[in-house]
Amino acid sequence: MRLREMNLADMDAIMRIEQRVHAHPWTRGNFTDALKSDCICKVYEADGEMLGYVVLMPAVDEVQLLNISIAAGHQRKGLGRKLLEETMKIARGLNMRRILLEVRPSNGAALGLYRAAGFSQIGLRRGYYPSEDNRREDAVVMECEL
Repeated sequence: MRLREMNLADMDAIMRIEQRVHAHPWTRGNFTDALKSDCICKVYEADGEMLGYVVLMPAVDEVQLLNISIAAGHQRKGLGRKLLEETMKIARGLNMRRILLEVRPSNGAALGLYRAAGFSQIGLRRGYYPSEDNRREDAVVMECEL
């Protein structure tokens, strides 16, 4: 398994994963905007197959984890934990002080992953995420000191 730079040629595979694993997926435009900005965009792959990806936005001495996803067929195999560990190494290598993220309270698997990696809740954003039936879902704001 290796982590490499994301590029525009990856967009079809990324969109297949994104649309399959998220009820409210990012658009192709979200990813291409991230690639054109100062975001750190990485693809996680093995034997030429995309297993997942991560998008980070550095700002001064902290990094915002914007998107981290593992392909549906590869979930529950420890790959999310490994990708998160690699993400934290990247942030440390950039001399970042902490990582911040938002996660849906209904995403128990992600909450468990983040807590096991040392993240703790520091806030709640009311009505942050779109949800079913035109309702909004809160976001748990978490941080991990590096």
